Amino acid sequence: MNILKFFTAGSVDDGKSTLIGRLLYDTDSILADQLEALQNANRKNDDGTIDLAILTDGLRAEREQGITIDVAYKYFQTAKRKFIIADTPGHIQYTRNMVTGASTANLAIILIDARNGVVEQTIRHSYLVALLGIKHIVVCVNKMDMVAYSETVFAAIIEKYKALAQQLDLQDVTYIPVSALKGDNIVQPSEQMDWYEGESLLHFLEQVDTDTQDQTAQTRMPVQWVIRPQTDQLHDYRGYAGRILSGAFKLNDQVTVLPSGHTSTISRIEFFNQELQEALAGQSVTIHLKDNIDISRGDTLVNSSALPNESKLIEADLCWMDARALDTSLTYLIQHNSKTTRCKIDEVIYKVDINTLEKHGATDFKLNDIGRVVLKTADALAFDFYKENRANGSAILIDSRTNLTVGALMFRAAVA
Repeated sequence: MNILKFFTAGSVDDGKSTLIGRLLYDTDSILADQLEALQNANRKNDDGTIDLAILTDGLRAEREQGITIDVAYKYFQTAKRKFIIADTPGHIQYTRNMVTGASTANLAIILIDARNGVVEQTIRHSYLVALLGIKHIVVCVNKMDMVAYSETVFAAIIEKYKALAQQLDLQDVTYIPVSALKGDNIVQPSEQMDWYEGESLLHFLEQVDTDTQDQTAQTRMPVQWVIRPQTDQLHDYRGYAGRILSGAFKLNDQVTVLPSGHTSTISRIEFFNQELQEALAGQSVTIHLKDNIDISRGDTLVNSSALPNESKLIEADLCWMDARALDTSLTYLIQHNSKTTRCKIDEVIYKVDINTLEKHGATDFKLNDIGRVVLKTADALAFDFYKENRANGSAILIDSRTNLTVGALMFRAAVA
């Protein structure tokens, strides 16, 4: 069954956790013991009903303050689709948590409080959605019950957000008026908003097409393991195991091994105990080549007809995730898929004020800062531009002193 990964974003108290709780509750995706615990909880709405936000607010601090701090993942399914939801924090203090939760999503739900409209945090979340290359956006105008389900209020918010979407080049945006608290337009169409002719949120999520893996010509598989048993039964066995990031490999396809540049032809594709004619993105397979080539972990198999970029000098967007500021004098580790090498930040081009979208020069990068840098790597990386291939266009920075992930990178250009 097809899986949709999506995340929610919005200002504090916009109702992200309540919306997810409502989705789970109205689709009967809550276990009996969870429901009993909810009913016995001391957090209730003003009318005495269950506070559904408790379903995703798992940390004690979240329940005490009524805000989301860390990313919470929830899973449910309907007859048409499986869903993985990331409930991400909206506060600027937890920008790194939001980036982490959104990094693997196919779709973003941006909540706007109908009483407040488009605010500073809406701009920030929309910018992050654009930065991360998420193609499908649903703008849920929440708390419509608090504005008497007014069509005029909804239309005014849409008009203002469309200008922001145009500025950020957000193409596929759907607008839905909802009340997560009352359940309007979450699973069932709302009787209170008969002027709205669109789908409920769940119906839209069940129908939206996010399957683009077969539309890319960029076929990529980082080698994670070279299988060479050297036993009496398998003395000639040589396979290259990994997970296909994008595209599809077929028998007899010509492939290039990077960084060496050697070429060969696929002679066999193994998937568990099966032999495949074709392997698709997302599958973990073992590929055999007709020629014996020196290949090791960290190398990448690509289709020879669509080669990636290779460079030691790369321009990238950087989201800084460490409490310690970026130190341009230090050497960091960069992990790009299964390849790890050393690198330095050669130049900080600019930082972005993600509340106003203004770019300004800077020499420092602190926790939650986002901007554009040039990095220099010890070994050349075989990468695609992030906007063309998210799977092969991203990497992480690691502080070799602490082994902590300190930054997320999205490759934008190869520097000559």
